[in-house]
Amino acid sequence: MSSESIRKNNSIGPVDVDVAKVEEGQDYAAIDRQSERSYVRKLDCYLLPFLSLMYFFNSVDRSNLGNAKTDKIDTDLHFTGNEYSLLILLFYIPFGLCDLPLNLLTKLWSGRVMLPTLMVIWGSLALVQCAAKNFGGLLAIRLLLGVCEAGFFAGVVFYLTLFYTRGELGFRLAIFFGSALLAAAFSGLISYGVFRIKDSAVKGWMWLFIIEGGLTVLVGTIAFWWLPSAAEHAWFLTEKEKVAARARSLRDGSRCVGSEFSLKQAFGTWRGWRFAVWCIIAFTYPVAFSTTSNFLPQIVQRLGYSTVKTNLWTVAPNAVGFIVLLAVAKSSDHFRERTYHIVLSLLISLIGMIILSSIDVLSHKGVAYFACFLMAAGSYIPSVLVHSWHNNNNLEENSRSATTGLLVGLGNLAGILSAGTFRTEYAPEYRPTLVATCCCNVVCIGFTLGMGVWMKRQNGMRDKEQGVVVRAEDVDTSSLVDGEESPNWRFFT
Repeated sequence: MSSESIRKNNSIGPVDVDVAKVEEGQDYAAIDRQSERSYVRKLDCYLLPFLSLMYFFNSVDRSNLGNAKTDKIDTDLHFTGNEYSLLILLFYIPFGLCDLPLNLLTKLWSGRVMLPTLMVIWGSLALVQCAAKNFGGLLAIRLLLGVCEAGFFAGVVFYLTLFYTRGELGFRLAIFFGSALLAAAFSGLISYGVFRIKDSAVKGWMWLFIIEGGLTVLVGTIAFWWLPSAAEHAWFLTEKEKVAARARSLRDGSRCVGSEFSLKQAFGTWRGWRFAVWCIIAFTYPVAFSTTSNFLPQIVQRLGYSTVKTNLWTVAPNAVGFIVLLAVAKSSDHFRERTYHIVLSLLISLIGMIILSSIDVLSHKGVAYFACFLMAAGSYIPSVLVHSWHNNNNLEENSRSATTGLLVGLGNLAGILSAGTFRTEYAPEYRPTLVATCCCNVVCIGFTLGMGVWMKRQNGMRDKEQGVVVRAEDVDTSSLVDGEESPNWRFFT
C-alpha cells in the first residue's frame, strides 16, 4: 500500500459520527474537520495560554535570584566565597531528582491536581525568600523550592501529549516554553521597576520576591478550577469536540487513550542502547540553557554596565530567543523533522559561547553582546524539540510520563555542571564555564546526529523491504499494537 493510500484511509471528512464506535476505539477516522478544528482552537485559546502563564511564573521564581544578586542580595545576606553559586548548584539536586516521581504522580492523579498544587506551594516558598536573613536560611528555602518546582515542566510536557497530536506538539511546547524566555525578559523589566522602590525597611530584592511569589500563588489557585484532568472532562469542550479529542489521539498520538496507571508499562521501554542515548542527549543539551538562563545577567554585567542597565540589556536577547524558538519549532512541526533542527540550534548557541570565551569582552562590547543573542537564540530550542522527539516515538501514556520525568530530571541535574563551573574566581571571563558548556554541546550534537540518522535509515530500510514509502504521520498510532515491532511502524525523526 502506498503512503497516498494510507493517507486517504486516514483522512477526515465531514461525515456523520458514531460516538459509540469512537469511544470503543473504532471508526475514529470519521470525525468531521469542523469538530477537530474547533477542538484545537479551544486548546490554543483556553489551555495553552494558561499553562504558559503558569510556566512564566515557574521560570520567574526559579531564576530571579540572578536579578536579586544585581541588587546586592549577596551583600545584604553576607555571602562569602562561592555561596551564590552554591545556592544555584544545590537547587538543581532536588530539582532533578524529584522530576520522575512527581511525573508518575501526574499520571496517577492527573495534571489538574498535581500542577496547581505544585504551583501554590512553590509560590509560597518563593514569597518566603524575602524573610531570609542569611545564606543558610535562603539555602533551606531554595532546596524546598527545587522539590516543588521539579516535575512541573515534565508534567506539562506529558499533559500536553494527551491533547495534541505528534505533529502539533513541537510548536505548542515552544509557545509554552517560550514563556520562560519572556519571563527572563520581563524579569529584567520587573526588576528594573522594583529596584527603583526606595524603602529603608524592605530592600528591592525583597519586594521582588514578595510581588512575584504572591502572583504565583494567585495563578496557582485559579488553576485548580481551570485545568481539566483530560479532554473528556474539559469544561470548555462540547461533546463532539470531546469525541474528536479521543479520535485524534488514537490516530496520531497513542495506542490507547486513558490507560490505567501501571509501573510495569511506565518502565517497559527503559532498555536497549537507544534509551542510553536519550539519557546522554537529555543530560548534555540543558547545560547551555542553564548557563544562559541563570547567568545572563552576570554575563551582561561583565560589559561594565550599572545594575539598572544590566537588567534592561538582558531583555533583548531573550526576546529574540523567543522569536527564533517559535520559528524553528514551527518549521520542525511543519516538516515533521527533529534531528537537524536540534543540531542547528546547538550550533547557534555553540558559536555564541565560543565567541564569549575567546574575546576580551570589555574591548569588544558589541561583539560580546551579539554573542549573548546567539546563546539565547540557540540554547532554549532543544528543551522543546528533544522532548517532543522522544514523546513522538513513544505511544504508551505510562511510559511517556516516566521517560519524560527521567529525561527532564537529567536535564535539571545537568544544571549542576553549569553552576559548579560558574565560580567567583573565574570572573569576569568565566572561561571554564563556557568551555564546559561548549563541550556538552559538541557531545549532544554527535549523539543527536547519530540517533536521527539511524532512525532515518531504519525507516528507509522498512520502506525498501515493503516496497512502499511511508512516513510516521501516514499510520494510525492505534494500529501499532506491537509498537516498533508493528510492520507499519516508522520513527518520527
